[in-house]
Amino acid sequence: MDRAPGLSVRLKLTLSYAGFLVLAGALLLALWVVLMRYFPQAAIIRDTRSGIGGAFAPGRSSAQRAFTLVAVAALAFLLVFGLVGGWILAGRMLAPLTRITDATRMAADGSLSHRIRLPGRRDEFRELADAFDTMLARLESHVAEQRRFATNASHELRTPLAITQTLLDVARNDLSRDTGVLVDRLHAVNARAIDLTEALLLLSRTDQRSFTRELVDLSLIAEEATETLLPLAEKHGITIETSGDLTPTSGSHALLLQMTTNLVHNAIVHNLPEHGTVQVTTAIQPESVMLSVENTGEKLSPQLVSTLTEPFQRGTQRIRSDHAGVGLGLAIVKSIAQAHDGTLTVTPRPAGGLRVTVRLPAASPHTGR
Repeated sequence: MDRAPGLSVRLKLTLSYAGFLVLAGALLLALWVVLMRYFPQAAIIRDTRSGIGGAFAPGRSSAQRAFTLVAVAALAFLLVFGLVGGWILAGRMLAPLTRITDATRMAADGSLSHRIRLPGRRDEFRELADAFDTMLARLESHVAEQRRFATNASHELRTPLAITQTLLDVARNDLSRDTGVLVDRLHAVNARAIDLTEALLLLSRTDQRSFTRELVDLSLIAEEATETLLPLAEKHGITIETSGDLTPTSGSHALLLQMTTNLVHNAIVHNLPEHGTVQVTTAIQPESVMLSVENTGEKLSPQLVSTLTEPFQRGTQRIRSDHAGVGLGLAIVKSIAQAHDGTLTVTPRPAGGLRVTVRLPAASPHTGR
């Protein structure tokens, strides 16, 4: 960031303390010159024979002895003056650090809403305070998001557990009930709970970036994901079209495969009931690679689309109840993309459906960077 014209804090402190030293040295030098300039080397004694008494004028050596006492007193005065003046001056100069320290203590105590908002010119202290305010804002947003996520996750996990408890209570109270139906329903509820737990663990893993990077080809990952989900697409009459170029990037093969699988899976389950299409495209761009997944479907409003990447947000038009998911599909995609220093863009298609684009940093096929 370009700094506005003005003296920096370092220059201010340097000029201030140097000014005190130069002033003190100049006073001592001037006093020495004045005293020594007008005194001869030897003492002057007037002849007393012509009158009563006499006169005596000290020489340079005598003046030096006298000056020593004066210099000691002057140095003591300058020491006190320098300490007091330097203390006041440094206090005024370093006052912004006190505000930053107070804000740090408040943040350590859990108060992230406080901001320094340091006034004045943009010097080093102002830049430090502004950077600290930005960090506090991001931390507050992250903590709020984590709390909201924990609340939603608790609610989502409570639902299958409550259903399981209800089914078991009904079976215990009605021993003549068909156990086959009960087992099937318990199996479905348990599978949903497992899927949700695995999705939560995957989100935690990507947020911490605890994975090993390697050179991968996003186009091959896209082909692998589409081949895996091809039976699901054929079952519901959905056509998957793939195209693209070699798209090398650096990251975790498993996580990028999970990201692509989520995108293609969402494109299938959010499609038209019959004869829908899913287009999977990869392309290489200057310094980045792109993965785009488009699907036909109902027209979506920009307001709804903007919420789809939030955890536990589901679209209103899910056509496959047996593949309803847990509301973490695009949230996982966004987390994986950000963990790989990439971006996720979700936009509605004018004809209906959704277009999801992931951009990741490109890597050289030879160096892996």
